[in-house]
Amino acid sequence: MELKLYDTLTREKRLFTPLDPSNVRMYVCGPTVYDFAHIGNARPVIVFDVLFRLLRHLYGAEHVTYVRNITDVDDKINVRAAEEYPDLPLNEAIRKVTEKTDKQFHDDVAALGCLPPTFEPRATEHIAEMRTLIDRLIASGNAYVGEDNVLFSVPSMPDYGQLSKRPLDEMIAGARVEVAAYKKDPRDFVLWKPSKPGEPAWPSPAGIKTPGRPGWHIECSAMSWKYLGEIFDIHGGGIDLVFPHHEDEIAQSRCAFHTPVMANYWMHNGFLQVEGEKMAKSAGNFVTIRDLLHTNKFGSNHWHGYVLRLAMLMTHYRQPIDWTVDRLVEARQMLKEWIDCAIGFEQYPTPVPDELVSALSDDLNSPAALAIISQLFRETRRRTNPDASIKLASVLQWLGIWNGEKTNDIYGYGIVVGSGPSDWDIEHVLEERKAARARKDWKESDRIRDELAKHRVMLKDSKDPTTGAPVTTWERVP
Repeated sequence: MELKLYDTLTREKRLFTPLDPSNVRMYVCGPTVYDFAHIGNARPVIVFDVLFRLLRHLYGAEHVTYVRNITDVDDKINVRAAEEYPDLPLNEAIRKVTEKTDKQFHDDVAALGCLPPTFEPRATEHIAEMRTLIDRLIASGNAYVGEDNVLFSVPSMPDYGQLSKRPLDEMIAGARVEVAAYKKDPRDFVLWKPSKPGEPAWPSPAGIKTPGRPGWHIECSAMSWKYLGEIFDIHGGGIDLVFPHHEDEIAQSRCAFHTPVMANYWMHNGFLQVEGEKMAKSAGNFVTIRDLLHTNKFGSNHWHGYVLRLAMLMTHYRQPIDWTVDRLVEARQMLKEWIDCAIGFEQYPTPVPDELVSALSDDLNSPAALAIISQLFRETRRRTNPDASIKLASVLQWLGIWNGEKTNDIYGYGIVVGSGPSDWDIEHVLEERKAARARKDWKESDRIRDELAKHRVMLKDSKDPTTGAPVTTWERVP
């Protein structure tokens, strides 16, 4: 089956032809571990997890290598460490921050149904590779030393800028470059810089005597080279990384190895906004994965990781996505109906339907894939296809939006089949039902009533005798 992927570099959808079908290689930029990952960070994690699954299906699991790095040396980490642990030496504080945040990230993405990458290198463990690349760039005339900094010389690469295709003035503005006397060109960017007292520091390359630390861009060039080679198949990330990060990665890697490309395909997922607005802490709409999984911060509810994953896949990865409560409610209802029809058939694995693979092979067309799942659901309900339930169960698990367990906690209040809800669970879900009734969503209101009835919790709707406002009471019955 042919796989076609949109390549940001060529601005076209291209037939995917791996360099080596026995070793298909993909690199995706991972998190900088200084804080909880926000929901925008979740999008590339989910998108490229789906691509990882598809590549494993097409070429065999043992023939696909997926690398997603961890950035654990960065100015933001230094600042957070000093804020959280002011009484500790900075390096010790940094270790505490990165270890804690790294665990938070992995717990969160596991809850989203994502497979672990083949390799997950940490930047601080690959300083030697970074120094090697920097020395090569200096030797080739593509980098120079200025006041204990090593900078990449952008004019030394005539075709710099092919990925973002930005004019010169936009490159300078977009990179938010530091104005410094030691720079030969305002576009030149840092490969290595001297460390301040107390900051993480390593022996510097290029004969520089002052200890220092790497720039951000060189980290990914070094780690991708270490695990995937000088040229590999796919490099992915969010659209916000096209410039300057990915542009600078290309410059470093191509000039260090004298290659025509760094990766044969560049893939980028679109932006995410929240309820129609750009997400920002200043706007009060900054939402982390942890917020959605464990608190009532978004929509007075907490959401199962599979619901978040499905909500993400409802939009094609290259399109912008508007993250709304309505989207999550829709995804939750869909998934609950699908799982209700799939439960009991999860132990009978069946080959993934060709039509689903075909949909995803068209540049990861996840909406088309979900339409096929919906068709299997309808066939199950109508009993027009005796194999539909088995296929449905298999597809849900293969796509990572269900793990086959007999739970109905996707509602967000944590009830597991065979157990009863706590008083907190009941009060929590009644708030959700109240919101559904206020927007005249009677189907959702009835669904919640029926779900609670399964757990011997009976609801009684009435009106306040004074105000006439709707009131719902509940009681447990034997």
